[in-house]
Amino acid sequence: MRGMTRGPFFDVPVSRLATWSSRFAWFAIAVAILSIIIVRSGFLEIVPALATFAAALIFAGLAILLSFAAFVVIWRQGFAGIGRAVGGLLLGLLLLAYPGYLAYRASKLPAITDVTTDTANPPRFEVLARLRPRGSSDYPGARAANLQHAAYPDIDTLQSEAPAATAYKVALAVVTKRKWHIVDTLPPSPRRSGTIEAVARTLIMGFRDDVVVRVSAAGNGARIDVRSASRYGTHDFGTNARRVTSLLAEIDDAMNAATAAPPPPEPKEKEPPKKKPPPTKRPPRR
Repeated sequence: MRGMTRGPFFDVPVSRLATWSSRFAWFAIAVAILSIIIVRSGFLEIVPALATFAAALIFAGLAILLSFAAFVVIWRQGFAGIGRAVGGLLLGLLLLAYPGYLAYRASKLPAITDVTTDTANPPRFEVLARLRPRGSSDYPGARAANLQHAAYPDIDTLQSEAPAATAYKVALAVVTKRKWHIVDTLPPSPRRSGTIEAVARTLIMGFRDDVVVRVSAAGNGARIDVRSASRYGTHDFGTNARRVTSLLAEIDDAMNAATAAPPPPEPKEKEPPKKKPPPTKRPPRR
């Protein structure tokens, strides 16, 4: 039996472009996660945090470019590393998908950062005014109101037949359920409106947006106004409008549930205990 002969075995070199594409992609993911942690923890100011996220996007773009260059080299020279190139491409696209989505929304929505149900007399930030950047607590004015009415015509004051005190309790319960950070509460009185000031966070980056709910008496009922404003930037990508709309819808549902619930049964009055008749006295025996 003759021994089997083997031909020469050559190690196929791995494309360095594919390797660096994968490295840049994973590094971009790590930098993006770091920037999110910085924003949510408040460890640094917003500008350095955004600069860190921008660096992550740059590395993601480089990973995509290197992956395409690796595809060409692998096709022409037969190098290995197709898996690394594909991984770098997918990770880069995954990281760029979110800002790409925001860019698409920015092209469709107006550049506003302050949305309210009452543009003529918007609820005011009182305690939150100390936390916001200087000059950003006042409502932007007629231009922002016109842009809001054109883009979000359905945002309006919520009218309720319930008393202001009941509407305030329901609104406070809804805000508490959302786990926003409540910084101040002021119940309504016959002479003033009630207010709830809270801080909400965006879903991914965790940016802080400020919300104020105003509950005012309107005859025998109440009117509920909401204002949501971003602390930074010139475009909210529709976040504040979605927050105001969803909050009003949730308050409305909670108000309907509260008014539709049957009243608790009144406790039955206890019957007074029956008095025992006095014992009859027997005549003495003779």
